Amino acid sequence: MSILERIKEKAKQSRKRIVFPEGDEPRTLQAAVILSSEGIADPILLGNEATIREAALAADADITNIEVIDPENSPSAEAYTAKLYELRKAKGMTIENAASLVKDPMYYGIMMVKTGDADGLVSGAAHTTGDMLRPALQIIKTQPGIGIVSSSMLVEVPNQNIGDHGLLVYADCVVVPCPTASELAQIAVSAAQTAKKLCDIEEPRVALLSFSTKGSAQHELVTKVREATQIAHKLSPSLLLDGEMQFDAALIPEIGASKAKGSPVAGCANVLVFPDLQAGNIGYKITQRLGGAIAFAVLQGLDKPCNDLSRGCSVEDIVATAAITAVQAQ
Repeated sequence: MSILERIKEKAKQSRKRIVFPEGDEPRTLQAAVILSSEGIADPILLGNEATIREAALAADADITNIEVIDPENSPSAEAYTAKLYELRKAKGMTIENAASLVKDPMYYGIMMVKTGDADGLVSGAAHTTGDMLRPALQIIKTQPGIGIVSSSMLVEVPNQNIGDHGLLVYADCVVVPCPTASELAQIAVSAAQTAKKLCDIEEPRVALLSFSTKGSAQHELVTKVREATQIAHKLSPSLLLDGEMQFDAALIPEIGASKAKGSPVAGCANVLVFPDLQAGNIGYKITQRLGGAIAFAVLQGLDKPCNDLSRGCSVEDIVATAAITAVQAQ
């Protein structure tokens, strides 16, 4: 069973309410029908109800049994306005500003997740990452002890001898361009949590990657990875984590034993933390395109799950992201 199939089955065991601010987007409507009919999640579509139902008809999506909420006319709008005002008044928010923002499906959806009226949110088929992340960071905020939102890629490779029976977690490949040592450490801890929660990897083994292994090169970029490794050990002392380490030393037992003798993760890592976004993004795409891997992105670090899509996403991509969000919410 693939990682996505396992995630879908896990989602079905505790069905969650996933809100979609892009309620009239055709692919989103088709995905909502699949999520509902297959019992993966209970979708909630936000937007003008007449527009959504017209779009559903055009997309051949039967949303008869799917909840639709119009933020402009919602009974919850008043309570959400008061809550948003309280959360943001110290930053200059007025009650009028709050009332206006709550009418926006994105802000309304984030408020649903904040208050527990929804378990998670998925957007991005028609919005940028920033459109969702800004209100999510303002309202939901980050997990205690984690001050940064980042991403992990769930990467499944054909070679079952790599990682956890062919399953790897790559971080960060989407969000943070140039993390500091402290941020890199937090990304490493978040990625290990993602590996446990989503991939059922009982023992994450985290390698902080570099072009150096254990002092084989000296450079300020290598120093940052070493510092991040030390900080990560303090953040999560029980976590199996080591660095700095080259990619092959992290994955290949013989090379790991040669270059990083005595390391608890060298040669057997299943969570790979890249030193910056360029390396991470390039790395996962090389793995995907040349290595025949399947890869799914997930945001991590928020106190409640919200996930982003590519605007070029397929219906199946939306279903997969919703299933991942549902499992994060369990």
